[in-house]
Amino acid sequence: MKLTFLGTGTSQGIPVIACQCPVCLSSDFRDKRLRTAALIEADGINIAIDAGPDFRQQMLTAGVKSLDAILVTHEHRDHIAGIDDVRAFNWVLKRPMDIWAEERVQDALRAEFAYIFAEMKYPGVPEVNLHSIDGYPFDVHGHKIIPIRAYHHKLPVYGFRIGDLTYITDANFISEEEKEKIYGTKYLVINALRMQKHLSHFSLPEVLRLVAELSPKRAYITHVSHQMGLYKDIAVGLPDNVCFAYDGLTIDF
Repeated sequence: MKLTFLGTGTSQGIPVIACQCPVCLSSDFRDKRLRTAALIEADGINIAIDAGPDFRQQMLTAGVKSLDAILVTHEHRDHIAGIDDVRAFNWVLKRPMDIWAEERVQDALRAEFAYIFAEMKYPGVPEVNLHSIDGYPFDVHGHKIIPIRAYHHKLPVYGFRIGDLTYITDANFISEEEKEKIYGTKYLVINALRMQKHLSHFSLPEVLRLVAELSPKRAYITHVSHQMGLYKDIAVGLPDNVCFAYDGLTIDF
């Protein structure tokens, strides 16, 4: 299996529009971050985690010719705004796109993309099949997915464990019960927005404590803000098993 980081930035991405900070002006490709999303490739099956406003660009950059399903962590626009672009895959693959999300998120998709779900559809609109996540493991084209409940301040979100990899973004709290689903994972992808504490995202110190507790073989930090600092600076001094992810980085697991 392989995971590709399609995007590792916050809802604003990096560079942030009109920002003149050193990170946003950096020429280091690792400081240029699209909105957070990932692609999992397993036995010829391609599964995306989230489809934000950069979805089209991410699919083109990664050279994705076939996409079998999308797992949605939560309904914020930086994670769903690109859903309209699945119509390209509808056309090429001649089938609807399978989208997995909890009921609340499905309601948000129906509201945000009402034209997709209208009784009288305009020709060429995306075709999707919605599947419900209810907290129990589910199967996506032969691959077992374990949903992990986390909280984005007061908003429930889902992370996902697939084999030896656990992927969680936009979280600042994971209960002890849900941590039990993570223990034993070899590769952990987890969000950290900045150095300082934040209302709805883990900070870097909080994530480092969590990684020490969960003890994965390797941890990758995603959903990174320009407030975190330059990649060349923030990558220094991390524990040996922790690194900052960047767009285009891949993990074989």
